[in-house]
Amino acid sequence: MNRFGERFTMTTFGESHGKAIGCVLDGVPAGLEIDEAYIQSELNRRKPGQNEFATARKESDTIEILSGVFEGLSTGTPIMMVIYNTDQKSGDYSNVKDIFRPGHADFTYFHKFGLRDYRGGGRSSARETAARVAGGAVAKLMLSKMGITFHSGISAIHGIEATALDFNYPFQSPIYALDPSVEEAQKAAILEAKNRHDSVGGVATVKISGLPIGLGEGLYYKLDAVLAEAMMGINAVKAVEIGEGIHSAELLASENNDPITPNGFKTNHAGGILGGMSNGDDVTLRVHFKPTPSIFIDQESIDSKNESVHVSLKGRHDPCVAVRGSVVAESMAALVIADMLLLNMGRTMNGLKNYYLISK
Repeated sequence: MNRFGERFTMTTFGESHGKAIGCVLDGVPAGLEIDEAYIQSELNRRKPGQNEFATARKESDTIEILSGVFEGLSTGTPIMMVIYNTDQKSGDYSNVKDIFRPGHADFTYFHKFGLRDYRGGGRSSARETAARVAGGAVAKLMLSKMGITFHSGISAIHGIEATALDFNYPFQSPIYALDPSVEEAQKAAILEAKNRHDSVGGVATVKISGLPIGLGEGLYYKLDAVLAEAMMGINAVKAVEIGEGIHSAELLASENNDPITPNGFKTNHAGGILGGMSNGDDVTLRVHFKPTPSIFIDQESIDSKNESVHVSLKGRHDPCVAVRGSVVAESMAALVIADMLLLNMGRTMNGLKNYYLISK
């Protein structure tokens, strides 16, 4: 499936070394001001080649809107956005044409489809996530009108954990660090792995603020379940925590429950979600990224004939995919919330009356 969402949907297309990547958004309400400069600024946060902590691939990631926008406003019809690839070096992958790279999707794609695009991983490449950021930017434009905001950053690199989270600091950090007190150690860990031709993993933290109470369905389309699905659908993500996450399994209920007062919740161990629905508090997620599998160290593998080989990779790769992945996680969260808002509009009679009667 290349489509995400129920009411606010995104379909992405394209490959890492193809002509272009992009997305089609459907369900965007008509009359939304589409700020192309803002969409581009979001893509600039994710784009490669900006510093030594990211891949050296140089892509401008310039967005072009092909449909669904007229005189700066959404028309209510599908919005198609495209980003042209300009810096492919497909020759870097000629030596792995028939070899399955350890840690990559080569093996599974080949066995599922009987063929694969070996140039940078084709469709399975994280290059595709630029389209998700473009889609997420449109969702954020809509949600900002509702007072809903999104923040993200890096809370851990290679086990070096933040002790405090400052969601304003990532805008001045080349690795989007949330804690300036551990930023230098985190940067050093990335560069040390890079100099050894290896890579490291990391954890991105996403915070969603301003949500109304009740987003999410009680059973089969829970807010936390859909957020987890969205995060796990990002390349290299291996685990997602909401609120206390795995730590909640170590607590007593008396420690984990959030006391409720007339002024709101005293604590937020639940991460802003109860019974699969938003409770009005901040939603917090920790998204765990594995180390980038593309490393320049000799590795054991097999080829398409099931014969043993040793592979040494070429190309340009992120020494820590979590850094730029944090922007993608934030964007996917925005797509989920936009979808949930539209789904929730008709859940009560008051909601229907507000739209069909009061608006007349």
